[in-house]
Amino acid sequence: MHQLDACLKRHIKAGNTAAGIGACSRFCVAYSGGLDSSVLLHLLAEARQSLGFSLTAVHVHHGLSNQADAWVQHCTRVCLALDVPLEIHHVDVQLAGVGLEAAARAARYRVFCQLDADFLVLAHHRDDQAETVLLQLLRGASLKGLAAMPEARPLTEKLMLLRPLLAATRAEIEAGAAEIDLAWVDDASNADLRLARNALRQDVFPRLIQHFPHAPKALAQAAVQFTEAAQLLDALADQDARAAISQYGLAISALQALPESRARNLLRRFLERAGAELHPDAVREALRQLCGARPDAQIRVEFGQHVLRRYRGWAVVEAVLPKVSQEATSILIWQGEQHFDLGAAGSLQFQPVLGEGVRLAPGPVSIRRRQGGEWIKPGPGRPRRTLKNLLREAGIPAWQRGAMPLIYLDDALVWAAGVGADSEFLAKPEESGWLISWQAKQR
Repeated sequence: MHQLDACLKRHIKAGNTAAGIGACSRFCVAYSGGLDSSVLLHLLAEARQSLGFSLTAVHVHHGLSNQADAWVQHCTRVCLALDVPLEIHHVDVQLAGVGLEAAARAARYRVFCQLDADFLVLAHHRDDQAETVLLQLLRGASLKGLAAMPEARPLTEKLMLLRPLLAATRAEIEAGAAEIDLAWVDDASNADLRLARNALRQDVFPRLIQHFPHAPKALAQAAVQFTEAAQLLDALADQDARAAISQYGLAISALQALPESRARNLLRRFLERAGAELHPDAVREALRQLCGARPDAQIRVEFGQHVLRRYRGWAVVEAVLPKVSQEATSILIWQGEQHFDLGAAGSLQFQPVLGEGVRLAPGPVSIRRRQGGEWIKPGPGRPRRTLKNLLREAGIPAWQRGAMPLIYLDDALVWAAGVGADSEFLAKPEESGWLISWQAKQR
């Protein structure tokens, strides 16, 4: 099939790099045993010697069909006949608030991301691309969602995802299978019209093609145009971000200075880079609040597992902290460990020194969370201050302060994350002390 050959040649470069196929590149086919992946497997098995790559296959057993074990046996027989090593992975498909199709896909990709290969090769074709675009349109997806499936993209730092049949039609793949008298398995669930993609493929698309015969080609071409448009919007957002984003966050004054659509594009990019789950309505609402709410308003807009806030003229994004259990709020006892794990709150490091640091003996040493009303003396000759005011002066947002650990000797506060030691508990010359540092959990 010429589409496969053309795609592979586009990605061939000298040497074995993430960008190109070298003489020692390792290909792994995602092989379900169905028509599309069977054709791809046979084509790659034929091409591996002339194009100089090694070939393996991976089959994911989802455990969703009573025929799943038979599919494994079929895939094993085919791979043995082609002399292609086969990995079989059993997965547990957990719905967790998403549909069956999305959950099964997530389970597969967890396997794919662990593969020891240079290229993961998938059998998606042009009709799949067209169906994806239409499905995403009906779901109200963003431009990046409408861009659908690229021919090649990085899956991990070491693994490239490749779709060499993306220019081929389903009819061409069926003709190729008939030409070599290929055998494959049929998944009965493909006829289940309760699944969105099946309903689109079996019911909607045939009717659409009756009236618009070139619809698959037009939708696939639209995917390319959506990709280009999304890339241009990203480039514009990155250009605006140079003057608007710093270590403190996204400057709200920069958002206010831009036209609304451009400001929304910059905010979208800022949220996207932070790993937030985007929704157009939430982005619009966030921009409205950031630019229009009164200065003392407490802004909090959720984006999946992340939250957007405003702090001192900056928009900031943070991962949502897990709910603290009763056990986590209890007093923890330190017994001289140099590394003390605090779970979701991160960890404390204790370095023994002489003549500096915090004096922690004698007496029981405990690690606690803030309860409010704490006082500490920040330096010799300085008055005692409320911890709340010291943290505020240090520029630490209020929502971050609850996770910051405090260290007590008996019932006296001797050290606070973000502030440091109480000066009355600093080690004197020739006296043993501890240099303490807090590492927040990376989220």
